[in-house]
Amino acid sequence: MSDADLKDARSRLEGISCASRVVRAESVLKAVPRVEVAVANPSTETVDESFAVPEKSADLAATLAKVGYPVQDAVLSLSVEEMTCAACTERVERVLKAQFGVKDAVVNLALRRVRVVLWAGAAVDKGALITALGKAGYVAHVLQEAMTHDPASEVRSLTRETVVAAVLTLPVFITEMGGHWLPAFHHWLMDVTGTWFFLLQFVLATLVLVFPGRRFFVKGIPALIRGAPDMNSLVVLGTGSAWVYSIVVTFAPALLPTEARVVYFEATAVIVVLILLGRTLEARVRGRAGAAIARLVRLQPWVARLEDGGEVPVSALLPGMRVVVMPGERVPVDGCVVSGTSAVDESMLTGEPLAVVKGVGDVVTGGTVNSTGGLVVEVTAVGQATVLSRIVALVEEAQGAKLPVQELVDRVTLWFVPVVMGIAALTVFVWLVAGGGVAHALVAGVSVLIIACPCAMGLTTPVSILVGTGRAAELGVLFRKGDALQRLSEVQLVAFDKTGTLTEGHPVVTDVVGDVLGMAAAVEARSEHPLAAAVLAEASSRGLIVERAEGFEAVPGYGARAVVGGVMVSVGSARMFSVVPDALVKMGERFAGEGKSLLYVGYGEDAVGLIAVVDSVKRTTVAALAALRELKLEVVMITGDNAVTAQAIARRIGVDRVEAGVLPEGKGEVVKALSTRVAFVGDGINDAPALAVADVGLAMGTGTDVAIEAGDVVLMTGDPVGVVNAVRISRAVMRNIRQNLLWAFGYNVALIPVAAGVLVPFGGPHFSPILAAGAMGLSSVFVLTNALRLRMLKGALTA
Repeated sequence: MSDADLKDARSRLEGISCASRVVRAESVLKAVPRVEVAVANPSTETVDESFAVPEKSADLAATLAKVGYPVQDAVLSLSVEEMTCAACTERVERVLKAQFGVKDAVVNLALRRVRVVLWAGAAVDKGALITALGKAGYVAHVLQEAMTHDPASEVRSLTRETVVAAVLTLPVFITEMGGHWLPAFHHWLMDVTGTWFFLLQFVLATLVLVFPGRRFFVKGIPALIRGAPDMNSLVVLGTGSAWVYSIVVTFAPALLPTEARVVYFEATAVIVVLILLGRTLEARVRGRAGAAIARLVRLQPWVARLEDGGEVPVSALLPGMRVVVMPGERVPVDGCVVSGTSAVDESMLTGEPLAVVKGVGDVVTGGTVNSTGGLVVEVTAVGQATVLSRIVALVEEAQGAKLPVQELVDRVTLWFVPVVMGIAALTVFVWLVAGGGVAHALVAGVSVLIIACPCAMGLTTPVSILVGTGRAAELGVLFRKGDALQRLSEVQLVAFDKTGTLTEGHPVVTDVVGDVLGMAAAVEARSEHPLAAAVLAEASSRGLIVERAEGFEAVPGYGARAVVGGVMVSVGSARMFSVVPDALVKMGERFAGEGKSLLYVGYGEDAVGLIAVVDSVKRTTVAALAALRELKLEVVMITGDNAVTAQAIARRIGVDRVEAGVLPEGKGEVVKALSTRVAFVGDGINDAPALAVADVGLAMGTGTDVAIEAGDVVLMTGDPVGVVNAVRISRAVMRNIRQNLLWAFGYNVALIPVAAGVLVPFGGPHFSPILAAGAMGLSSVFVLTNALRLRMLKGALTA
């Protein structure tokens, strides 16, 4: 086989960091019949493959995944400004999915972007994807290379075109409609203008179509030629047929019966004006819908001040450089304070109004506001690595997601425009057969074409997600995955890990039974458990000298042991010891009843002392849990504490159901057994298994220390109120989406038959094309305005 017959690909794998795994990955690939070469590189975690057609890189990725080496897909974001309706959405996705190497494509009509997921290892040419979209009638650019979209500029352009169209249309509208309202006015016009009356209307209406209305024809006619009609095509057919018919009446009236000699130049022009007005309002509202992300982006300063007083662009900063932040200024990038003390307003991250005191060694985040004192900050992260950039990227990814509910919309919109065209043609035919006349049949057909609105259908879901996730970010709630919105709205139970979520996570020692604090501190000095820090802090406050421990061993879920002064010392729960004196047992029961955690201390397996530790409940925990119960959610607390301690804490905070004595590795199994629809709230690091198995995992952080990649939803504060906000936002967004869907589908189902004249034989109304255009324009505005109500969502409680 010649080299020309082979295709090359490079895949990025997870988990081939050692030699044995490299060999395993290579051998699995070489076992595939048409693979000629497979070379894995553990340092870059990639594998290069050469294979013969028809083998596909996607098939090779599936083969690797089966043996435990999942291939990481690549993602490409494109800006596609030519998308105007739901039909465009479906068409863009179909074109991209048909290209080599494309695994999936998801369009966000509200943002006019498409997220393209590429098969791992596929050598995909970005230019080929852009060219394919160009052939389909859509101008696309790689998002990073595209000019920044300016909603205000789009609004100005549409406003200008609307005004021009309105000025040209006004004389036509007044002369035509005025004649209907005042017959004397019509007769006077005919006497003054004579045969020039229709010619004047023809000239003005034609100017409206050629200039302001040109955008519809430039996009709509090619779409018709390709056999892929869209919203623009409906406008072209509607206005074009009315214009052509009016031309025949004006220049060749003998071709039509006398009663059919009616011109519709005013309808042609007014339709363009009203649709342009609708798109202007839509663009204005769409710009407001994405304002939350724009505000986040604007928080990043453009210039930073160095220690020597010089100023440099923020883009020129590098890790290790030092910048000066004066009172009232925004911190330019993420960094660590090396000099000074100040209160920093982090509300842009956490939603909490109170400033946080920062001193030497503390971390500050780019975009936050320095309030009171000067700070010298050493840069630790720049560009896309900063917390602010990661938040913006995270929210944009969630906003671009497609919810499961969108699948129904996609199936309908794929055939919507062709079906509407068929209904319009059938309407004309029926009215002609029924003897309604050519003019009446034309009016009915044009009304059907104009009143149909796939735009509103396509915007129902993405615009609600856009506004909802943006508002959530302002309240300190980040949805990492768009579908988490829908899943969180459906949960029936919320499970909390106790430490660090319901409690402060900073325990303190309250009682010591026996002379055991010093040797317990020696063991705990090697431990990373939160209770270990409490023991060490108490030993330090008492001025104890902590001996050096050797042979330290952590026993997960039980405690730890080490050799101190030549003796094996154990520190942990009662289950770590085979012998616990009755006096210690009774003392422990009393402390546990007070909600204190217990650390038994002993030699080997014989307990000789006891340390009681308490972790204070967070200030808003009780109110937050009460709010969750008001939302009809069951609340469960999961803890490693013994049952007595856990029940005491549960009674204090108002939790009815407790899962006590759960080992760290057992949290996932407990969560899995709780319910079919459960959300788990944890710290995002120690609770990773439970976060993964829950229907929705909510990772709770503390401001800048949050582990952004930990859960489906990230809470930027350590406040349980964030859970309430997340649930309320998810429910509000899904309720908003259902309202939009009801309107968009109900509008089309109800008004298309009316436009066709179904009610006319029964004495009902018959839409004129002008009314149809007005209704169509307002339908999209309704959906967008309804979604904007989500911006008014308030936080559940004052944190």
